[in-house]
Amino acid sequence: MTDGAPGTKPSNWNLPNALTTLRIVLVPFYGWALLVDGGDSVLWRTVAWGIFFVAMVTDKVDGDIARSRNLVTDFGKIADPIADKAITGMAFIGLSIIMDTWWMWTITIVVLVREWAVTLLRLSILKSVVIAAANSGKWKTFAQAGALGLLTLPLLEVDGWLDVPGEVVWVVGIALLLVAFALTLWSGYEFFRDVWKQRHQIRGGKADAAR
Repeated sequence: MTDGAPGTKPSNWNLPNALTTLRIVLVPFYGWALLVDGGDSVLWRTVAWGIFFVAMVTDKVDGDIARSRNLVTDFGKIADPIADKAITGMAFIGLSIIMDTWWMWTITIVVLVREWAVTLLRLSILKSVVIAAANSGKWKTFAQAGALGLLTLPLLEVDGWLDVPGEVVWVVGIALLLVAFALTLWSGYEFFRDVWKQRHQIRGGKADAAR
């Protein structure tokens, strides 16, 4: 594979896009492993954590490779956020099914509505204006990944000497989840605020594209 030369349009057939596609393919396998035996299987919850870990690592790797080798493509711009939202969305829904509490379902619904609303709006205005990711959004992503990763582990299903450490890590996971929820709301507000500030430029870009 050759790196994309400056000024040339890179092919969609490249490593970053392959890693993005892999993340999308992993989503149903992660969901299935997470929910085996209603989420009570220590083995399969651990497998689910491994899948989630791979997805989060490839998310970081494919972006770094795409930028460093000039392999950013239209497919990647669309598929990458979809892959991210698909794996985290599956995690939120799966954990809500397992925990089955009103507050977890509330967090899941609010987060999913915010995430997909921002993603779809970002993609719809992509050719008109680029809304840079705010620091709060980056911290939100980090907190979400940490919380969902920890809560995917069978922390409350283990027995013996892991009982207490499992409970401690579970509390840490819940704390991270609450932090992620707060950052999700704040970063969402920042995004829609920035879109509103650039509404005239966005309208102008769409008008030019329609000509």
